[in-house]
Amino acid sequence: MRTAYQYKLRPNKEQTAVIEMWLELLRRQYNYRLDERFSWWLENRCPVNACALVMPIPQLRDNPDYYSQKKDLVNTKDKFPEYKLIHSQVLQDCIKRVKVAFDRWFKADKNGHKLGKPRFKGKGRYRIMNNE
Repeated sequence: MRTAYQYKLRPNKEQTAVIEMWLELLRRQYNYRLDERFSWWLENRCPVNACALVMPIPQLRDNPDYYSQKKDLVNTKDKFPEYKLIHSQVLQDCIKRVKVAFDRWFKADKNGHKLGKPRFKGKGRYRIMNNE
């Protein structure tokens, strides 16, 4: 007896165009949020025993974490109205993907190996995750 049936979507040309536009906007959002985290990390990383004593220490920016980036989605929708077409849960999932990728970079897996630096997504490289 079959307990589940998997349906295959067959979108028409208009629906395909909308889905591709959404994926492109999500790719841009992913890259922007990842760049926010990288720029913060590059500006604020300095070992305590190696900070320059000659130059004054600049004011530290707030760390762009999951919640602050999620809160900033409201500003993104105000500045770029095309993001209003995408559901808020989908945009929040994009932020979650950035968080997971960035956290994996610093934490080691169960064997003690560190994973590589997260990469920016190239054109046509942002895909929907099936397992989450």
